[in-house]
Amino acid sequence: MSAISGLTNSGPAIDVLIPAIEKDLATLPHVIDSLRRYVRHPISNIYIVSPNSRKIRSLCTRKSCIFVDETRVLPFTKKDIRYSSARWNRSGWLYQQLLKMNGDHVCRESFFLVIDADTVLIRPHRFRSGNSSIFYCRSWSQPEYFRTYRKLMGTRPPAPRSFVTHYMLFEKAKLAGLKRKIEDRHGMSWHAAIIRSIDKRKQFGFSEYETYANYVYSGDSTSVIMKTANNKSLKSSFASLGKAQTLRLARTFRSLSFHQRKGYSTPARH
Repeated sequence: MSAISGLTNSGPAIDVLIPAIEKDLATLPHVIDSLRRYVRHPISNIYIVSPNSRKIRSLCTRKSCIFVDETRVLPFTKKDIRYSSARWNRSGWLYQQLLKMNGDHVCRESFFLVIDADTVLIRPHRFRSGNSSIFYCRSWSQPEYFRTYRKLMGTRPPAPRSFVTHYMLFEKAKLAGLKRKIEDRHGMSWHAAIIRSIDKRKQFGFSEYETYANYVYSGDSTSVIMKTANNKSLKSSFASLGKAQTLRLARTFRSLSFHQRKGYSTPARH
């Protein structure tokens, strides 16, 4: 542990944005603690974007985070999205992605880290190296993510790996450029274009991480550093893991996610 604690924070100061709901409260405190321990950049502010919740507001106070009412981030709410079938409802899932994509209107720093509220870092992370962004990648994804990207951008996603790994550093200027490009191409707001481009018969129709990182990669692939994510999904809770077990996991994995994925088994081919 001494080697980890000896690492210093450097590079640009960043903000952090975490969309959350009350069901995330078991893991969210550990997510926040892990960010402050393992992110090797100065963190200015951590914003928790959530429905109005006394419990989440209380957590923000205890953890010195900034509570943001999600209804103030976008000009619509989850109830305005129709993305469901008789067997599943992905409206909230999509709404959280759109909240993340408007993080440039929430965060103050030029760079902000988005992390899912169920994912805990267990090893040090850097997200910038010189003028390059570091993206954590995996080798499989959902075909619909790439189909929607082509509809939105008019080109195939160029990156050789998938960027869907539960956290990502966004550069505000590049995110704004992505949204402008979508709006110019489709003649409507960026979020309306995304919602319209999704095949709503499919459960996994859009990825904010895949879309943003492929846009950055398409602009200048030399400014992108790709590292293997080494994320592990667990069915237990983080609180149930002992210190020794967490250290053992950290020998192999960078982060742990506490959710159950279904239907995720497709190689990252475009």
